[in-house]
Amino acid sequence: MSILVDFNQIAIGNVMVALNRGEELSETLVRHLILNSLRYYRSRFFEKYDELIICCDSKHYWRRDYFPNYKINRKKERETTGYDWDVIFGCLNNIRDDLKKYFPYKVLEVYGAEADDIIATLIFNRADKKDTQKHLILSSDKDFIQLHRYNVDQFSPVAKKMLNGKDPKNYLIEHILKGDRSDGIPNILSPDDSFVSEIRQKPMRKVVIGNITEALEKFKPDKVYQLAKCPKDTWIRNWQRNETLIDLGKIPNNIMSEISKEYNNIEVGNRANLLTYFIENKLTQLIESIGDF
Repeated sequence: MSILVDFNQIAIGNVMVALNRGEELSETLVRHLILNSLRYYRSRFFEKYDELIICCDSKHYWRRDYFPNYKINRKKERETTGYDWDVIFGCLNNIRDDLKKYFPYKVLEVYGAEADDIIATLIFNRADKKDTQKHLILSSDKDFIQLHRYNVDQFSPVAKKMLNGKDPKNYLIEHILKGDRSDGIPNILSPDDSFVSEIRQKPMRKVVIGNITEALEKFKPDKVYQLAKCPKDTWIRNWQRNETLIDLGKIPNNIMSEISKEYNNIEVGNRANLLTYFIENKLTQLIESIGDF
């Protein structure tokens, strides 16, 4: 049982709040915002879900090896903001390293893995052991809805509420069918380079998605091809593309093995050293709440 933190999303969310308020970024400010956010969520949820586990993105994604267009437009989109993202990410990396060194939390970063992979692997490992205690995923990413079937709660810092009410199985099927524009994944009727080459995707209407989902649930593949109006080989190939990229049950075994190994062997910082850390980093406002860490 634990609070699984999607670190990059929480961190970037705090940075964007500061930028939108017109504040001048400094590493001291960003460090305060991120640590105060973690303090708040730990204080709010610790009693029910236990300790924080900080889950970080690697610089390298296995999904990009599989599908070179994965998240390919993210950098281009960031450049349009006018912010110096090299400086921002450098700052976030320093804070991540501080969390590893000084804080009493497991901070996981595994080459080739995203935070999603780490969170999913830890949940799968608990499920395999038939652990009935609940995890809390701290993220606004709806990709995690597919994991709700594993006795998981999810709190969205953006919506400021628990995410629930969707059937995880149907949500995953619909997500695979529709793809994910933000990650550069086209729908199953469209070619790999739809977003890179700005090709208009073949539309998938809601009623068609519903009918395909029903056909899949009833194991009627021929009905699926008929509904999709797409050649069988194209449909299967694109379904496999999207399933591999979106279904967290498709994480490669070697990545899951490395995540489990890192989790079991990682050392955490000593809570007794936090006061010195806060003083040295001019985090005086957090000292009075040091017990919340």
